[in-house]
This record gives sequence, C-alpha cells and structure tokens, in this order.
Amino acid sequence: MAETCEDSLKEMYKSFKPEVAGNLNATYIFDISGTGGGKWTLEINSGKCELKTGVVSSPSVTISISDQDWLAIQKGKLNSQMAFMMGKLRVAGDMGLAMKLQSMFPGQA
Repeated sequence: MAETCEDSLKEMYKSFKPEVAGNLNATYIFDISGTGGGKWTLEINSGKCELKTGVVSSPSVTISISDQDWLAIQKGKLNSQMAFMMGKLRVAGDMGLAMKLQSMFPGQA
C-alpha cells in the first residue's frame, strides 16, 4: 500500500486498463495540497497512459484534494464520491471524464 501521494499515483498508473480507455484522449491534473502533495499530469492517448510530474496548460479535468484525503481514498478509508459531496475532492472540467477514472484504473480513486 502506497504511503505517499506520488507512490499512490504510480500504483494507479500501473493499474491502467487500455481496453477500457479505448481511443480516449484526455489529460488529468492531480493538484494535491499539503506537505505530501504536489502536482501531477496523467495523459491518456489512444490506449496509452503517461504519468508526469507537473502540470499542462489546458487539462481536460483537474482534481484538487488534500494529501490526507487522497491517501484515505487510496486506502479505502474514504469513498471518493462521499469526498466529492463533502467538498473534500473538487473537480474542474469534464465531469464525465472524471467519473471514467474508476473504470480505467480499477481499485483506485
């Protein structure tokens, strides 16, 4: 189980299901606040996925959350939909693409 936000994103990246993504082209930014946070970009392009440190200028979706809440979701202690409803997880951009994350990365956020 990942102990840092970066490690959890790397684990998430490894669980990518290209058959679910199909020919999707989308860019996700993870803006995680707190001492263990940072900013990462996840690019999905025609069945391929790439995780990078930093951000791009025009993402399809930006997900903002604290480091503690991100890790709680990854460890199964906080439901991502509940976190969204409570305002702990914020989504900017295409909500449909944000919701597709769970199917492309099973067992993750």
